[in-house]
Amino acid sequence: MQLLYNNQLIPEEEMLLYLHNRAFQYNDGFFDTLMVQNGAIRFWNDHQERMRQAARALQLELPEELLAPGFKDALLTLATRNNAHPLARVKLRVWRAGAGLFTPEINTAEWVATARPTSPLATSPLTIGICKSVQTCFSPFSFFKGPNALLYVMAGISKKEQKRDDMLLLDQHGHVAELISSNIFWFSDNILYTPALETGCVRGIMRSNVIRWAKEAGLQIMETRATPEVLLQADAVFATNVTGIRIIHAVEHKILADRHAIVDQLQQKLKTVSHA
Repeated sequence: MQLLYNNQLIPEEEMLLYLHNRAFQYNDGFFDTLMVQNGAIRFWNDHQERMRQAARALQLELPEELLAPGFKDALLTLATRNNAHPLARVKLRVWRAGAGLFTPEINTAEWVATARPTSPLATSPLTIGICKSVQTCFSPFSFFKGPNALLYVMAGISKKEQKRDDMLLLDQHGHVAELISSNIFWFSDNILYTPALETGCVRGIMRSNVIRWAKEAGLQIMETRATPEVLLQADAVFATNVTGIRIIHAVEHKILADRHAIVDQLQQKLKTVSHA
C-alpha cells in the first residue's frame, strides 16, 4: 500500500512516527473519512468545508494543498494506485506540526492520507445497546472526529462486551446523542428528528445531507434533545454515516420497525449521489 504524507507519495512501511508527534502525544488534530465510489468522492465539498471548520476550531493553519482544487484528484489517484476500487475508504489525518508540551511551538499542520478497498455497507438492520460507561459532552471540538476519539473507543469496548452491532451514546443529561460512528435519526408523526449538536454529537457529512434532502422534500425536521424512550415510539429509527444509511431494528431488547418508506427514499437518494 502507498500513502500520501505531506503531499509525497511513499510506501506505507516508510511512514515514521516521531515521539514528539503532537497527534501521538496530545491528540492534537483531527481526522476525516471519505468514501470513493466509481471514481468520485462523495460529498467532496462538504468534507473540504468541514476540514476548514475543524482547522479553525483548533487554530491550525492548513497546508495549501489540502484546499487546492487538485487535492481531490490526488486522493483519487491514491485510491487507484492501491487498487481500491470500485469502493474505497479514504482516511485523512491532520495534526499540528512541531514539538512543545501543551503549548504548541507552531500552528502549521502536517497530514497523511490513506486509501483502502472496502465492501459495500451491510443492509441488515442494526441491533444497538445503550452505552452506560461513557457520555458525550458538547465542546467547540465535538462536531468533528479526533479530539474525542477515546469516547468512541470505550463505547466500542462496550459494544464488543454486549455483542451489539452498535451502541447508543447519551449526553450528560441522558439525551440521545449518536452512535459510535454514526448519527441517528427517527421519524415520528411526519416529523424527522435528529439530536441537536448541543448533545455533543458529530456533525456528520451524511447527517447534513439527510437534513438538506428532507428540507428539499418538504419534510419538517427538528434537531432536538430527547431521551431514548422516544425511539421506542417512532415510526422509523435509522443510522447515517459517510458509508450509508441503515435502519435500526432494536434498542436493547426492544424491537423497532424494520422498514419505512422514508428510509427507502433516502437510500435511493444516496444511490444517485454515489454515481454522480
